Amino acid sequence: MSRKPTTTDPELTHRLSRRGMLGVAAGASAAALVGAAASTASATPTASATPDSAAAGKGRGRPVLPPGRLGIQLYSLRDKVGSVGFAPVFAELEKYGYDEIEFAGYTQGSAGAITLAQLKRLARDHGLNPIGSHVGYYDNNNPNAYTFAQNLTKVLDDAEALGLKHIGTASGPFRYGTTVDAWKRAAEDFNTYGEAARKRGMKFYQHNHAEEFSFATDKPKVRLYDVLLAETDPDFVYLEMDIYWAFSAQFRFGKRADGTPAPFHPLDYVLKQPHRYPLFHVKDGIRDETTRDGYRMTDVGDGDIDYKKFLSKVTARTHHGKRYHHWQTEHDNPVESYAFARKSSEHLHSLRGRCGD
Repeated sequence: MSRKPTTTDPELTHRLSRRGMLGVAAGASAAALVGAAASTASATPTASATPDSAAAGKGRGRPVLPPGRLGIQLYSLRDKVGSVGFAPVFAELEKYGYDEIEFAGYTQGSAGAITLAQLKRLARDHGLNPIGSHVGYYDNNNPNAYTFAQNLTKVLDDAEALGLKHIGTASGPFRYGTTVDAWKRAAEDFNTYGEAARKRGMKFYQHNHAEEFSFATDKPKVRLYDVLLAETDPDFVYLEMDIYWAFSAQFRFGKRADGTPAPFHPLDYVLKQPHRYPLFHVKDGIRDETTRDGYRMTDVGDGDIDYKKFLSKVTARTHHGKRYHHWQTEHDNPVESYAFARKSSEHLHSLRGRCGD
């Protein structure tokens, strides 16, 4: 399997050339595993087999995952970062074929202190591009908190020192409440942060959970996420769709409080404004309608979310051949974090679409 880009992208040059062996080996091992399984299955074909599924199993067809765009949210590996530090974690991620990382803090816990300059260099040494970071939105109880609201300049200084292209928050826009006007106020905050980030050459983004897709308390027919999209400046504010939580929201908020249908599909939001979604969280879930969220979180590839379809549809929406989406695997509480990272990379690298897709 080749991981060479089909178009020139200077951002990928260093990473892809460095991992000419490690990255390709990781992807190739995944394809070999899938191919071996397909060879066994092909000896005893079943009625349910299709040419497309067979081709995908054998590693044929176009890779669904864009080259050089697989990352991981380091929150998934917080146990390892805290116990052994960033260096061993980055070494593992390089072996697993990751290209990018998204931070959830810049400290190592009991593993010892590290400077931002050391952290940036360490990532580069392992062929990992620091693509973004999650920082709190606000803390009303601490005027000195490390958040966008309390310490915008410091947050942006640190992001710039790390060479980040994106800087964002996983906090919901609930600072002022759950009314339409409350979310308009939060949108004004986000516009301010986004404008400041843009002046530094970065994109400010917000990462959703399920609740962003709930309805305004004063106007129960209005979905709050729609207010956020409408009231934020698309030149200043971007979105990181957490695909798992968006599907959970589809289950939880597919009806209004009065029971009237309000269906939506997460993919539709992206396809309407693909340029506003530079980042994604790729996490998986097993469908379970007995739970509040409608899914039980699991490792990528072990659940029911169709990532072959999702990635194929999104990556097909390019602008003048430019790819601008980044895919970060995540699991909030993996059983074993290294195993999660490895399995998720193998699964995503194994996905194949039809050559004509």
